[in-house]
Amino acid sequence: MNETTITAKAAITAFFATLGAILGWKGIMALTWVALMAMDWITGTAAARKNGTWKSSTARDGAWHKAGSIIVICLAFIADFIIGIMLPHIPVLNISWPEFLAPVVLAWYILTELGSILENAIKLGAPVPEWIVKIFDATLKMADTLGDRLADSQLMKAVTDESPNKEKEE
Repeated sequence: MNETTITAKAAITAFFATLGAILGWKGIMALTWVALMAMDWITGTAAARKNGTWKSSTARDGAWHKAGSIIVICLAFIADFIIGIMLPHIPVLNISWPEFLAPVVLAWYILTELGSILENAIKLGAPVPEWIVKIFDATLKMADTLGDRLADSQLMKAVTDESPNKEKEE
């Protein structure tokens, strides 16, 4: 390997190691998701090329879709951070924020990417047992159910108009 390649690899490794150190296990989830997005793009492009269905407009739409996903993840991390800082300073609520929004959103996106990569592998001609497809579908539904339960939880109700402690207006 030449010196430029080694330097580039070291810089990339340092960047991702620093990101992982700053964000901890959430950072590892985020890095996993980024890697899966790249794998999805590569396998999707390969499947479309193999099947003669590749179009630049479809590829561009996919890139915009990925950009939107990145924005949603960033918003989830920012919301967790801001709410986590804000709630301890509002003693009336007497609740803590477990910073679960970003990990749940990341888990959903990771499962979505895994399912998409599996679909691409099938389009590439890989033999895939039906039970694997069913398991991927079930795990995505579990993530959806978890998100719904968290949204409907007492924690969420404590900071919304549905709070059981809120005085009823007459």
